Amino acid sequence: VQLQASGGGLVQPGGSLRLSCAASGSIVSINTMGWYRQAPGKQRESVATITRLDTTTYADSVKGRFTISRDNAKNTVYLQMNSLKPEDTAVYYCNANLRTSWSDPRSYYWGQGTQVTVSS
Repeated sequence: VQLQASGGGLVQPGGSLRLSCAASGSIVSINTMGWYRQAPGKQRESVATITRLDTTTYADSVKGRFTISRDNAKNTVYLQMNSLKPEDTAVYYCNANLRTSWSDPRSYYWGQGTQVTVSS
């Protein structure tokens, strides 16, 4: 199983970016998918999560600015980030809770991370 994240980059304050993360490999079902971030010198924190039925959660710091969505047919999760601030600068990681076979329990998988830098 592989989670491939993309879409990071350098953006000015107030700008927007859209992150994508596609899960591939031997997958029979995906439950919750999410985005996490880790800034230099800080712990990794949850940014947003979405269940298979599209129930979402957001960190207070991103509510109203970020939107998480998913395409179950493509095993892909997205993070639309608007009104970006310098404090959003971090490496963003995607995460998926999934099964690789119906006889095994779900496990968590992580993507490789994509850098988001918000700076003028």
